[in-house]
Amino acid sequence: MNAAQRSAAIATVSAALLMHSAFAQKSSTPPPTQANPAAPEKPQRVPDIAYGAYQRGYFLTAFADATHFAAQNDPQSMTLLGELYANGQGVGRDDAKAESWYKLAADRGDRNAIFALAMFRFEGRNGPRDIKAGAKLLADAVKLGHPAAAYDLGLLYMQGQGVQQDLKHAAALFGFAAKAGNAEAQYALATMYKDGRGVPKNRVEATRLMGRASLAGNVEAMVEFAIAQFNGEGTPKNEAAAAQLMLIAAWHGNPIAQNRMAHILSAGRGMKADPVEAVKWHLIARASGKGDPDLDIYVAKQSAKVREEAGKKVKLWFSTASKKP
Repeated sequence: MNAAQRSAAIATVSAALLMHSAFAQKSSTPPPTQANPAAPEKPQRVPDIAYGAYQRGYFLTAFADATHFAAQNDPQSMTLLGELYANGQGVGRDDAKAESWYKLAADRGDRNAIFALAMFRFEGRNGPRDIKAGAKLLADAVKLGHPAAAYDLGLLYMQGQGVQQDLKHAAALFGFAAKAGNAEAQYALATMYKDGRGVPKNRVEATRLMGRASLAGNVEAMVEFAIAQFNGEGTPKNEAAAAQLMLIAAWHGNPIAQNRMAHILSAGRGMKADPVEAVKWHLIARASGKGDPDLDIYVAKQSAKVREEAGKKVKLWFSTASKKP
């Protein structure tokens, strides 16, 4: 879920949950062995030839290979077939067939298939939207060690959507996913430590988790960690490092980071002062609806030449951004 805005309610959670595919995250631990007397001995993972073809975009090859291995009762091949039908990759999109394959794999203990079925319930594909049923499926996937399921279920417990609100349980789920490297969970748990929700308030732990999520590419975490690093809160003060991290977040399009860069560049703290760049970043942030009266005053005080140069850079920014897919 994009997330950490991602710690929003399932109204937003729905959008966030649906961004995950069945293969979005590998589990942190191998699944426990599950007895299935009706099924012959099966491989532990989809053969590389099928999944490798899927990853490279050779969907027809992936479909043919997964069909072959599914006939040998391999659950991960069944999940891959569900994925192909769900996304219309190599075959026509068919939610009924996708769900059928997911269910066959889920019955054989494949956590990715269970997770995919949860996404179907949240989105209302091949049936009505059912948050409670989706939450139950997420819980089943969590029992089998699925980090993304733990994060998504944590969001539901945080907001009380489909389950009884339970901040402590939400924090525990985020903790499991965070240890497995889920950046959204790291960010979500960090905000809980920062605010003292579901866990004791702990600025140092919050900042540590923000740092981990930041390294994993979570832009909101980059902003939060850069602010903490700039001010020396929960981590050693380092204005130069904070400015560099904030710049990365600004380039990722975060308007808060863009205004923060405007302040940094106007004051020359952590980075050499640059009025043109300062004005540029503020104008970009303001165009996204993120105002800052102090920066408005700063811009107004700049020379016509500075504002003109900044304006050119703003136009270049938006012309480049409009070409991104």
